[in-house]
Amino acid sequence: MRVIEGRRDAPEPGSYTNKLLEGGDNRILKKIGEESAEFVMACKDGNAAEIAGEAADIVFHLQVALAHHGVSWRDVQQVLAARRGAPRRS
Repeated sequence: MRVIEGRRDAPEPGSYTNKLLEGGDNRILKKIGEESAEFVMACKDGNAAEIAGEAADIVFHLQVALAHHGVSWRDVQQVLAARRGAPRRS
């Protein structure tokens, strides 16, 4: 996340992260959709290496979206921590 935020704050020519950030929500969210579909298919196929790779792609693109919107990874962690021990949803 720090690398992504660094690219946002100090763009590097030719950086894939910067291409995503420059494309804004349209480019970033499209990639999240594509990677999510690939993750689903990897899970369906049951290939652990592909599942891990696609999960990594989703996490990366989620982090780019978070950085684009000024939401920190810490904010996400705090939400998850607050949910720990919360009443279960049915």
